[in-house]
Amino acid sequence: MPGDPDARRIPNFVDGADVGAQDGRWAEKRSPVDGRVLCELARSGAADVEEAVAAARRSQPAWATRTPVERGEILRRAVELLIRDGDELVAAVCAETGKPPRDARGELKAAVEMGYFVAGEGRRLYGHTMPSAVPHKASMLVRSPIGVAGLIVAANTPLPNYAWKVFPALLCGNSAVLKPSEDTPWSAHLFAHLLHEAGVPAGALNVLQGLGPEAGSALVADPGVDLVSFTGSSQVGRTIQTVAGNRLAKVCLELGGKNPLVVCDDADLGVAVKAAALSAFSNAGQRCAAGSRIIAVEPVYEEFRERLVAVTAELRLGTDDDADLGPVVNERAVARILDAVEGALTRGAKLLAGGRRADGALADGYFVEPTVLDEVDPHDPISTTELFGPVTCLYRARDLDDAIRLCNDSPFGLTAAVHTNSVHRGLHFAERVQAGMVVVNGPTYGSEPHMPFGGFKQSGNGFREAGTEALDAFSDWKNVCLIHDPDRI
Repeated sequence: MPGDPDARRIPNFVDGADVGAQDGRWAEKRSPVDGRVLCELARSGAADVEEAVAAARRSQPAWATRTPVERGEILRRAVELLIRDGDELVAAVCAETGKPPRDARGELKAAVEMGYFVAGEGRRLYGHTMPSAVPHKASMLVRSPIGVAGLIVAANTPLPNYAWKVFPALLCGNSAVLKPSEDTPWSAHLFAHLLHEAGVPAGALNVLQGLGPEAGSALVADPGVDLVSFTGSSQVGRTIQTVAGNRLAKVCLELGGKNPLVVCDDADLGVAVKAAALSAFSNAGQRCAAGSRIIAVEPVYEEFRERLVAVTAELRLGTDDDADLGPVVNERAVARILDAVEGALTRGAKLLAGGRRADGALADGYFVEPTVLDEVDPHDPISTTELFGPVTCLYRARDLDDAIRLCNDSPFGLTAAVHTNSVHRGLHFAERVQAGMVVVNGPTYGSEPHMPFGGFKQSGNGFREAGTEALDAFSDWKNVCLIHDPDRI
C-alpha cells in the first residue's frame, strides 16, 4: 500500500496521483508515544489547494451524472476494501495517535458501519412530492449536488471522521478535497487510495496534507469550493463561517463541547461512576462529546466524588490493549491542557487526581494523567473552554433543576447525560437541557451511523452529521414542476 510511514514522506493525493507540495516543503509528524519523528507530510500551500480544487471541479460533473445507486455501490466496494486492509489502517491510526489497538479497531468498525449506511442511502436518497393549487401540475422535490466539498477534520478519531464526511459528500454527487489533521496524514492517504481502488474516479476525492493555517485556510477561502464541512474548535469554526460565508458558500460546522453528566440522588452510583470515567477519559478525553463537567446533586455528591477519584486512580496509561487511555496527539496539546489545569488551581480549584504529565517509561510521549478537579467556579475558563484532553471538573447541585441550570449555563450545547432511576426525571432532563444529543443512564457519547449528531449554541451551526440528516448538509433541494395538458393526450 502507498503511504507507508517507513518511507518517511506522505504526499498529497490529487487527481488520482501522489504528488508533493509544489514548493517542495515537508512538515514533521512526531509520534505521540515517544516524541520521535514518525514521518514527514507534504506541507501544502495555496497553489496546492488551487490544483486540488481544480481537479475536483473537473471531475464533479461526470461523477454527478452517475446514478445515486451506482455511487452507492462504489462506496460499498470501498467499505469492503477498508475491511480487507483493516489491519494496515489500524496500524496507521495507532502509529499516528498512540491509542491502544482496541480503540483503533473500534474506530475502523465505526467507519465501516458509516460506509455501509451511506452506501445504502444510494437506493433511497429520498425527495418529496407535493400537491399544487394549479390544475394538471405535479411538483416534486429532489436532491441535487452542491459541487466541490472542502472537508476539514480533526485527529481524534481519524477513520470515522473521514467516513462521516467523505462518504455522504460523494454519495450526493459532489467531488471532495479532504484536509486531514497534520497529525494523521498516513491514515487519510490510505483511505483515499482505497476509495480510488474501489472506483471513485480521479479527482473526485483529493487529499491535501499540511498545516491548518496554510492548507486549511486556503481551502476555506478558495472560490472553487462550494461547501465547507469542518469538525474542530468553535474558535476556528467562527473564522470559517466568516471567510466562507462572505462568498455565500454553504458551511457545515460540527464544533466543540463542554458536556455535562448529571448524577441524581436516585442514580445507580456504580453505573454513573463508570459512565463518568468513560465520558471524561476514554480516547484520552479527545472527544467533542467528552464528559468534562460532572454535576452531582448534594445528597450523593461526597460518595460519588470518592468513587470517581478511586476509579480514576486505577486507570492505566499506555498503548496496549490493557491500557485505559493513550497519549494526547501532540506536544501543543500537552502544554495547553496542563496550562489550563494550573490556571484553574491558581484560581481556587482543588486537584483530586492527576494534573501532571506522565513520567517514567512514558515521559518522552504526550501522556497526561487522567485529571479530576473539584471546587471549580462554573464560570472559570476551565469550565467554559474545551480542553480536548483527559480532564474533568466536579460541581455540586442542590437538585435536578439546579443541575439543569448548571448544564445550560454554558456557551456549548453538544451532548448531555443524566443518571436517574426515574423515567420522569429522565424525560424532564431531556426536555429542558440544551444539547443536541441527550443520554439517560449512559455516557455523554454514543452516536451511531443512523443517528444524526450535532449541537446547539457554539457547538455547531444547525447541520447534523451522520443519519439521513447528513444528506441535507451535502446536497441542495431542487423543486421540479411538471405541467401537462389533458387536451394533448
